[in-house]
Amino acid sequence: MTDFRLADRMGRLGTESAFEVLARAKAMEAAGHKMIHLEIGEPDFPTAEHIVEAAVAALRAGHTHYVPAPGIPALRESVAAFLERTGRLQTTPDRVVVTPGAKPIMFFTILALANEGDEVLYPDPGFPMYESITSFTGAVPVPVPLRERNGFRIDTDELEGLITDRSRLLIINSPHNPCGSALTREDCEAIAAIALRHDLTVLTDEVYWAIRYGTEHTSVLDVDGMADRTILLDGWSKTYAMTGWRLGFGVFPAALVEPVTRLAINSVSCSSLASPPSSSRISFRTWA
Repeated sequence: MTDFRLADRMGRLGTESAFEVLARAKAMEAAGHKMIHLEIGEPDFPTAEHIVEAAVAALRAGHTHYVPAPGIPALRESVAAFLERTGRLQTTPDRVVVTPGAKPIMFFTILALANEGDEVLYPDPGFPMYESITSFTGAVPVPVPLRERNGFRIDTDELEGLITDRSRLLIINSPHNPCGSALTREDCEAIAAIALRHDLTVLTDEVYWAIRYGTEHTSVLDVDGMADRTILLDGWSKTYAMTGWRLGFGVFPAALVEPVTRLAINSVSCSSLASPPSSSRISFRTWA
């Protein structure tokens, strides 16, 4: 066997162990064991039948070719209309970038904004890719502890104490994976004030926005002035039980759309045409 010498950066790249646990759980399930899956963010119900049928119809209609790197115009328009209709954000389609899953939004954002040695603040505990991608790019991951005494929400005083002159990007996640906590309006206002005071860009991961415990969803994007320095990360996986379809999107400040689109062209080219133009628009209507 050839002994490859890996690039140094590979030593900084972590993994998502939930997939390893999932593989073991699936093997046990196949052997006849009854499993309750708590290892990965996977809804326990299938994709709605009308979405599946729409994707099949799209394939049969010949929607099997390349599309524009940030997504087809009709889908980007649908995302913007959906965000406005659900009261989350007023934006324009030209700020929407569709990706194969939501992870590329994290990768592209960190690659585009963080130089080697710059600091990226992220919630801890939290989604392991925040730290892994940051380290891989050569930036410095700075964990922001989520403590039980604060309901596993960011302590904004502690957050501000971690900021230095190398701090570049703040990642927040609400509703939070894995803690289940959600930021309050007061939290979001305090985080926004910190971001403005220290000239931080914010990446808000809201992929679990629709899975809540009887409360209204609150976002840092609700605060005046934050849309110009905040990237919204979301997708179809959790809300619509479409994890295997690999469909996500980001909403970016206008100046970041072109650099992020270039990163998409250099890596994934574009997302699948067969599913977004039909199934996503249909499923979005369920939130009218």
